[in-house]
Amino acid sequence: MPFQRRGHAFICLAIKTQIKLSRRWVIARIVGSLLGIVVCLLAIVYSAQFGLSRLLSRYAVLTRSIPAAVEAVQLTPTDADAHRALANVFRDVQMYREASRQLEIAASLRPTDDYLWLELGTLRDELSDSEGALQAFDQAVAQAPFYAHTRWQRANLRLRMGRYDEAFAELREAARSNRSFLPSLIDLAWSLSKEDANVAEQLAGIESPDSRVAFARFLARKGKGKETVEQFRLAATSFSDENKAELVRELISARAYREAFDIWSGSAAGTTNNVEIFDGGFEGTIRFGTTEFGWNVSREQPKVEASLDTSDKDSGSKSLRIAFDGDSTSSAAIVSQTIIVKPLQTYRINFAVKAKDIVSGGTPIMRIVDARTGVTLGSSINFPQNSGWQKLSVDFNTPKESDAVVLKLVRNECQSAPCPIFGVIWLDSVSIEEAKQ
Repeated sequence: MPFQRRGHAFICLAIKTQIKLSRRWVIARIVGSLLGIVVCLLAIVYSAQFGLSRLLSRYAVLTRSIPAAVEAVQLTPTDADAHRALANVFRDVQMYREASRQLEIAASLRPTDDYLWLELGTLRDELSDSEGALQAFDQAVAQAPFYAHTRWQRANLRLRMGRYDEAFAELREAARSNRSFLPSLIDLAWSLSKEDANVAEQLAGIESPDSRVAFARFLARKGKGKETVEQFRLAATSFSDENKAELVRELISARAYREAFDIWSGSAAGTTNNVEIFDGGFEGTIRFGTTEFGWNVSREQPKVEASLDTSDKDSGSKSLRIAFDGDSTSSAAIVSQTIIVKPLQTYRINFAVKAKDIVSGGTPIMRIVDARTGVTLGSSINFPQNSGWQKLSVDFNTPKESDAVVLKLVRNECQSAPCPIFGVIWLDSVSIEEAKQ
């Protein structure tokens, strides 16, 4: 019996202990649940504050509302973007010092953001605080040491501070890291060098083939023919056909004809001395509407059709056949070629022509004009109306400043309009020579 009583007592004690543990577990679960609810509520409140802060910040920037931006900062005082938005609003209303203070707070809250440091540096620079701006840019570079934009900004500040050697060293480094900065670097070097190509080349660090291509394109746009050819010669194999065509167009536009022809023909050393017609026998292909060298056929005269003819020629295997079938502008060039010449020289253009059933008040002729001025230097006699192959020529003298002329097939001026023309002509065996004086 005593043993049974002790057993019952042990069981009762175990049950009481279990009940107490269960109660504690229930209480712990309730407390945990309540804490979870509190955390969730706090998260909801914070999310709502954060969302409202962002909304107010966007509204403030769009409307330049200082109160809205301040309210956004009060809702989320540790949010760098809220302070940045307030800084932008201050800046928009020309409260620059207040803007600078807000950017300082933003940068302190998010010190690894290089763009925040760049904004702060730019603003300090606008406030004429060069040293403070440089410190901010130093921080930007430290946070993004392998990116070009931070170094580019710092280098520009150093340039304005007169620290030219440091500035250009960093500008060159930035351009090597990001090639999109190279055109700006070249333009900057050109301005500071007072348009001296050699000095600009050194300042911009023009050494690689790619940089020479970019520098040559820049020089061509500036009309610097000799300097363009020098850069082309140093990296000729790196220029694509498109690059070369661009150089030629820019130099022709700047009336640097001889240098343009050197690049177009591949004579990059500048040794173009022979005066000649390119493809005077029309053995190659013809091109339409171009502005380079070689034969150019106009696209602007729909009633005129030009083609190569292999069945009827004066020499070689082809001739140029031109068919007229209606009204066309008499003064417009039907076919033309720019020719490099020497100043104060007398030249003779020789060519062969054949005609069939030409009917018009303005018959075709060959005309030579100065490429720079457009002044007519010479014209051939009227082409025949019907004939087999005939040899014709025209003499002309080049002016003192002339280095290129344009040979073009046009029509004589008509006495009335419209002035249609019908029939066919053939051209072949075009050449140029220095005439005996």
